[in-house]
Amino acid sequence: MATTYTPDPSLPRIPTAALVNRIKAEYLELPGLQLTPWQAQRLWGLDQVQCDAILEVLVETSFLRKTRNGAYAVANP
Repeated sequence: MATTYTPDPSLPRIPTAALVNRIKAEYLELPGLQLTPWQAQRLWGLDQVQCDAILEVLVETSFLRKTRNGAYAVANP
């Protein structure tokens, strides 16, 4: 039987600079990488709230853009 990860609600949900930088580095190392939020959660072991916050920060800083199919890709490759 599969288990579901339930994050501790008392933990902070603020994206750390180290995590944001790691995600940026992975996008730069893999040209053409496009991930849906669900794929990003799985790849980086994040819960939905933290993943959404990081993706939002990266879009707001013009590092990522959201594609028509809902994936995230580097804004200016």
